[in-house]
Order: sequence, then C-alpha cells, then structure tokens
Amino acid sequence: MTRTVNAPSTDFNFAQHLIATNAGRASKTALIDDVGTLTYGELTEQIRRFASGLQAMGLKHEERVLLLMQDSSDWVVAFLGSLYAGVVPVAVNTLLTPEDYAFMLGNSRAQAALVSGALLPTLQAAMGLVKTEVSQVVVSRPTSALTPGQIHMADFVAQNDPVLPAQTLADEPAFWLYSSGSTGKPKGTVHSQANLYWTAELYGQAVLELRESDTVFSAAKLFFAYGLGNALTFPLSAGATVVLMAERPTPQATFKRLVDHQPTVFYGAPTGYGGMLASPDLPAKTQVALRLCSSAGEALPRDIAERWSRHFGCEVIDGIGSTEMLHVFLSNRPGDVLYGTTGKAVPGYEVQLRGEDGSVITAPDEIGDLYIQGPSAALMYWNNREKTRDTFQGVWTKSGDKYTRDVDGYYTYAGRNDDMLKVSGIYVSPFEVESTLVQHPAILEAAVIGKQDTDGLTKTKAFIVLKAGQNLTPDEVKAFVKERLAPFKYPRFIEFVAELPKTATGKIQRFRLRDLESSAR
Repeated sequence: MTRTVNAPSTDFNFAQHLIATNAGRASKTALIDDVGTLTYGELTEQIRRFASGLQAMGLKHEERVLLLMQDSSDWVVAFLGSLYAGVVPVAVNTLLTPEDYAFMLGNSRAQAALVSGALLPTLQAAMGLVKTEVSQVVVSRPTSALTPGQIHMADFVAQNDPVLPAQTLADEPAFWLYSSGSTGKPKGTVHSQANLYWTAELYGQAVLELRESDTVFSAAKLFFAYGLGNALTFPLSAGATVVLMAERPTPQATFKRLVDHQPTVFYGAPTGYGGMLASPDLPAKTQVALRLCSSAGEALPRDIAERWSRHFGCEVIDGIGSTEMLHVFLSNRPGDVLYGTTGKAVPGYEVQLRGEDGSVITAPDEIGDLYIQGPSAALMYWNNREKTRDTFQGVWTKSGDKYTRDVDGYYTYAGRNDDMLKVSGIYVSPFEVESTLVQHPAILEAAVIGKQDTDGLTKTKAFIVLKAGQNLTPDEVKAFVKERLAPFKYPRFIEFVAELPKTATGKIQRFRLRDLESSAR
C-alpha cells in the first residue's frame, strides 16, 4: 500500500513543525549525548530560547551563521534554533583545516559562528586568515576561558526568553551544506525549509518506517546530509530517541554505543561496516538490539552486507543520496533487499539513466548517467551559477553517478562519471573490480583507477590494503579476479599500500590515487 504524503503548507517552519509533532512527548527522551540527556520538552524550550538569543544578537531573516560543532544535543539545538528564528545555519565538516573554514566564512558571509569548545582554536585560526563579518561566537561546552565577543552557549540559552517561530516559507532558504567535491573549492548547497520535511516523510517514514519506540544511532555525523536525516530530522519526526557521539566513529567507539545504549536502528557507511566486521571486538548479536541498519555514502559491497546480516540477524538497507538531494532517493527497503544493488527509486522520486548523447536508456544492464527528480532537490549552489545550471536541470538533478538497471528494476552502482574506465574500448566499473577484490579473505580494502601502459592504453590498477598478518602476490590477486570477472576487467597493475586516501565520510578518494600515479610517471 502506497503511503500518501501531503505537501507542507506554503507558510512552513521545519523546527516549529517538529515542536508541534512532539507536543505530547514532553517527558520522553529525545537526545542522549556524551554528557547527558534532553527530553522533547527541554529540547523545545532550548530551541525557542536559542532563537531568541540569535534575534537579540541582531541577526536578521536569512542571514547566515557558521555551525561548526561536534555531534551533541547542542548541535541539534543550534541547528533547529536557527531555523526557528529564520536564520540560516551553514553546517560544516568538523575535520577540515583553518583554510577551509576561512573560505566558508567568506563565501557564506556568516554573521556569527556557533562552535564547540574543542574546535574554537581552529575557528580562531580561520578567522585570522580572512576578513569575516562574524561579530559574535557562541561556544558550546568551552574548554578554556572565553574572551570578549564569545559567549557560553548554556548562558546564551538561559538568559533569553522563548519566542514565537519566525514566519518562514516552505521554499525559502533554511540551511546550507557544503558539498564534499573531489576537486576544487566546496560548493555551498542551499536547501529549503520543506526539503527537511520531504526527506523525513519519503525516506525516514515511508522506507525506514521509524517508530516512536526506536532508539537510533548514526556513525555518519550531523554535518553530512546523510547524518542530518539519520540523527535529527528522521527520528525527531517520529518521536524516537537519538544517540549522539562527538568522537570519530571508530569500530570501538561505535561498538560502545551499540552495546551501552541498545539502539534499534543503526546508520553507517560501507567502509565503517567493513572495518567493524574486521575488528576482533565485534559484539555478538545477543549484545545489541538492532532491528534495522542503513548504509549510504557509497555502494555497499554484497559480501560486507551479507556478513553483517548473518552476524546480527538484521537487514542492511543500502541506498544512495547526495548533498544536492539532501538524503537517499534510491534504496533497498525492508523486506525487499537485493544485496549488491542500490535497490529502486524511493517513492516520491523518479530516476532516469541517460546515455552519452542524453537519451533515456530503457534497455536493461546498460551503463548510464543517473538523474533524479524529487521534491528535496537543493535550490542552488551559492554564488556558482555555472555549476548550478549544470547540476540542476529543470526538474532533474544530475547525480554524477553511473548506474545500471536490471530486468527487475534494481539499480547497481557503476562508479562516478570521472571514475569510469574504458579498457579495450569497453567501460569498466572500478567499483565492480573493487567489490570483487575485497571478497578475497586476505584483502581488507581496495581502490581501482586507470593507468596507462607503455602503449598509452588505459588499463586497471588496484591499490590494495591487506588484513593484518596476511600476504598476497600480484599474480594471486590477478588470478582471483580472473576467476570472477570478464578477462578484460582484471587489474593489470597491483600495488599494496598501508592505507587508502579517504574523505571524512570514509569514501575512497580515487582522484588522489590518480594524482599520485601521474606524479610517479
């Protein structure tokens, strides 16, 4: 049965929407972080007081504030409090350099900054690199004495009286996320108030079917589009409880939350799932309470999904989303999981595969460029008209990914547009080769790029990380792949490495490997 989702009203404030949704849950725990808990009633009070504080600072409708915080209840209050006030939070990655933040401060013209105490020195370094419009800094959980222009977030909330929500529109800018582009400067991706609603309804409710009784935990951080839905908009729209963690999601840190807080729903990325399965500390099924797991960020290899599912006795729902679409638009779903694929279009979204000439591909098993149509598409890239036009093409959004679709309608990832290889005139998906390599019991991770041979022809090269204590020869690797894939797909070149370059979300950065290869010629 298809679930009907009504569009939000023209006048719409997402923070107020969450407050109204949870009006009857004042005493229920909403957030659990590293230092304590916050009920839905307390969260509502803090959102309203935080919004009042922003207004008292003189911030006006649609002005931007930089949000540079570790995952905590303060992050949620700062984000929703900004939306409630009609102020636009620019949520940024906490793992970047001062130079990165300097660019973002200048690009966004942020009028204030909201920062964790542990990250304040980095923010100060960034502000020393560029002329900013930041006049005040709100510090969450400071680790040292504050200076003029800085205010303790707890005081900021306590000293202001609750206010009514700003009169905002469903289609007006609500928040920004910076894309994690593989090259060049990051792009400020502008999202509306309604976009949060659509992803919560179409994926959080209709696909994941989150319940009030759920406790959820996301290894992906709140500043990522994936994590924002996982740990904020989806569970709070359902009245569930959220576990938040400030530290990096190492296997040991993740296991601690899975065991201590007994979440029923866990969200992770393929690299994280693989690392946890390889850890000797992997908890037993009886130690956790998982009923459902989700994966996104990059395609989930079948082997990893099957091993996780066998160990914990629950499905892993693999999907693909993007910063531009805000969350997952193509996904497997509970009870309809085909491991090794990314499933089918999320209800409410339409996807197309297009050939190099722009024509729509209808035949099965042909590689094409993935385009998406859906209500959560971003409004634009800030101050980047050329890239906006290239990505947001009318009602369609270009993903930059290549996919195939089988006869049953399941989509399978075939790589990024700029990662695809043509070997002997035939497209080769790096991901397909990588997925085969990691099936070898001695291989932990692998990345595949194109390398020119002595004739100037492109052949595949594999960078391989072995499991601890394991040894392999290049010939053994080649033979393993030849047994499982078409002959032209096996990696002609093999290099064993200690680690692979990755983004903060755990995505392998093939472009860095290509750069290393070019410099070595």
